[in-house]
Amino acid sequence: MPMSQLLVKTATQTPSPCKASIPRRRNERSHKAILQAAAELLEEKGYGEICIEAIAARAGVGKQTIYRWWSCKAAVIMEAYAAKATQDVPTPDTGSVREDLYQILRQLFTVLTTTTAGTAVTGLIAEAQIDPNLAEAFREQFIRCRRAATHTILERGIVRGELRPNLNLELVIDAIYGPVWYRLLLKHAPLDDTFAEELVNFLICGILA
Repeated sequence: MPMSQLLVKTATQTPSPCKASIPRRRNERSHKAILQAAAELLEEKGYGEICIEAIAARAGVGKQTIYRWWSCKAAVIMEAYAAKATQDVPTPDTGSVREDLYQILRQLFTVLTTTTAGTAVTGLIAEAQIDPNLAEAFREQFIRCRRAATHTILERGIVRGELRPNLNLELVIDAIYGPVWYRLLLKHAPLDDTFAEELVNFLICGILA
C-alpha cells in the first residue's frame, strides 16, 4: 500500500491513547480528501513545497474549508502525518538496556531517513516555535509515545539491576533524543546505525549501576 494511502487510512481510525483526539468533522468525505491530498503532496514534493492552495486544489475543496478546520498548513500536515509517525512505536525487550536503546533509535532513524518523515518533522518543529497549539500537538502525537517507550526500557533496566536506581529518567531521555533532533535539524552528520551505536555506548557509561 502506498505510504500516502496508509497515512490517511490510519489517520481516520480511532486514536490510540498516545494520540491527541481529533474533533469529529461535519463532512467526513472532504476531511478524508484533504488528508489524502496533504499526504500525497508531502510524499511528492516535501514539506517546504506544500501550500494550502495546493492541498485544496488536490482535494477538490475551497481553501476556506481547510481554514475552517485547521489553522495553518502545519496543522493539516500534522494530522495527516501523525498517525503514521506514532503507529507501532516499538518497545524492544531484549533483556539488555544497551540493545533495547540501540533498537529503538534504529527504528526512529529509519522513519526519519527513509520516508517523508524527516522533512515533515523538520518543518513541523520550525512551525511549532511560533504556534503553541501546534507545539503541544507535536509533543503529544510524535514525542510522547517515544519518550514513554524509552521510559519503559530504562525502568526495566533499573528493575534488572543494570542501571542506577536513583536515575533522573526524564533527564536521561532528554540526553538520548537531544542529539537526534540536533542532527536532524542541522544535518551536519547522518542519522545512521553507527551514530545509534556510538550514542548508546556513550550514554550507557553514565547510567550503569
